[in-house]
Amino acid sequence: MDMGSTVVAVRCFAVTEVVMELLLGIDVGTSSCKVAFFQKDGTVVAAGTGRYPIYHPRPGWAEQSPQDWWTAVCQTIRRLLEENSIFPSDVKGIGVDGMSWAAVAVDREGEVLADTPLWMDIRSGEICARLRERYGEEDFFRVSGNPLQPFYTTGKILWYKEKMPQVYDKIDKILQCNSFLVYRLTGMPTQDMSQGYGLHCFDMGQGVWDERMRERLGIPGHFLPDIYPCHKIVGGVSKEAAGLTGLLEGTPVAAGGLDAACSALGAGVLEAGETQEQGGQAGGMSVCMDTCAADPRLILSHHVVPGKWLLQGGTTGGGSVMRWFEKEFADHERAQQDKVGRSSLDQLNDIAGEIPCGSEGLVFLPYMAGERSPIWDDRAKGVYYGVDLSKTKGHFVRASMEGVAYALRHNLEVAERAGAAVEELRAVGGSANSRLWTQIKADVTGKRIVVPSSDTAAALGAVILAGVGIGMYGSFEEAVEMTVKVNRVHEPDMEKHERYQQYYDTYLQLYEDLKGLMDKTGGNQ
Repeated sequence: MDMGSTVVAVRCFAVTEVVMELLLGIDVGTSSCKVAFFQKDGTVVAAGTGRYPIYHPRPGWAEQSPQDWWTAVCQTIRRLLEENSIFPSDVKGIGVDGMSWAAVAVDREGEVLADTPLWMDIRSGEICARLRERYGEEDFFRVSGNPLQPFYTTGKILWYKEKMPQVYDKIDKILQCNSFLVYRLTGMPTQDMSQGYGLHCFDMGQGVWDERMRERLGIPGHFLPDIYPCHKIVGGVSKEAAGLTGLLEGTPVAAGGLDAACSALGAGVLEAGETQEQGGQAGGMSVCMDTCAADPRLILSHHVVPGKWLLQGGTTGGGSVMRWFEKEFADHERAQQDKVGRSSLDQLNDIAGEIPCGSEGLVFLPYMAGERSPIWDDRAKGVYYGVDLSKTKGHFVRASMEGVAYALRHNLEVAERAGAAVEELRAVGGSANSRLWTQIKADVTGKRIVVPSSDTAAALGAVILAGVGIGMYGSFEEAVEMTVKVNRVHEPDMEKHERYQQYYDTYLQLYEDLKGLMDKTGGNQ
């Protein structure tokens, strides 16, 4: 399992012939951006990663500088062009995806006014609670198909208004991660369909702004850009952006979309019932549906594919759990990397593999930044239960992996009770590189897991949007058939699935028994 640790890492792929038609995908994630150049058949010609920090100035806060995203993207694109001898004229279209629920505040000149709160930021919890108390939950949910929680964009905009009026008064537009990058590339402020779910004045069924709800929330109309289909070409690379990136001025740029939706597309999720398992910084799943069917315990968004929706389970515990564990507890493994020829994360993976399923009673609640679906508790805390003198570091690593898998199962069970039929998961993200972790998820959920090209699934989905937008692909179906390739398959061990049941029951009961205490002592506001 290798999730990377360098500031800028570039991977090069051999090219056996001159490439004349490429698509560029930009994936803005929580800890890094991934940039990849693809051939029409989905072959990666060159790919690179640029990292940036997350700031946690107070408990419950998590923010980033959008300028850091742009700088990392520009540097990585330029480096890949130069080191792989890619001609800018070979790039026929650009697609951008980004993490959810940011609130990038820009003024009329396009300057960023403040660091943006991220999807895991819960500073607006009190504001959202006041709105729910004043208006009730039902109307917000009826319009947007989503609960009014501080993780979403809505509360962050209102937090600016209440806590940073000097910023709020200068705002011209509120942008998402991908739309901010599209703005920097083209000068066009946009809102794509799939990211609309972050705002509770977005009509989920119709895909338009709901003016009555916008006025109730007190969000100025000019804050909200025009809404575009995700594959719509919204502009070309500007002269300024061409100078910074090395790209050709005028190169078409699609509106792009939500990272989870783009990775679902890049994993081949097109039809109702097909499901993506997300193993990036966050965890969760996305079930494709052809009807707009919301459930208050889950998350509903438009797919990047027109006429489709994604019923999602989004958890704060995903790959971030292992990154945190490695950072805090893997000094020994980092010191041994050169000697043993394996990364610290791979070494942790190895010792976890020596522990039996269930971690001999050590159970982990992966609520490391509050928790999103299905419990929606911004005061929830991470917990290791079952610690005794027999437990080793390997127990803690495996329990961490299993806790994330329990959260996945919890969301899947809620989705199935809501009417979504899930037979198979298609795993993407850095966590899918771990065969052990992926098998644990298969065993815990009892679901078959298919692993396509997990590292580049989101970027692939983004370039499919651009490819459809410029006409390189005749349809989304043609694009998926041509580009999505399966690397491996994990069948669930049903004997282990049965053994996991008691530990999963403990996982569920732990939260029920502790949530009152968490509410009293959470202290995230």
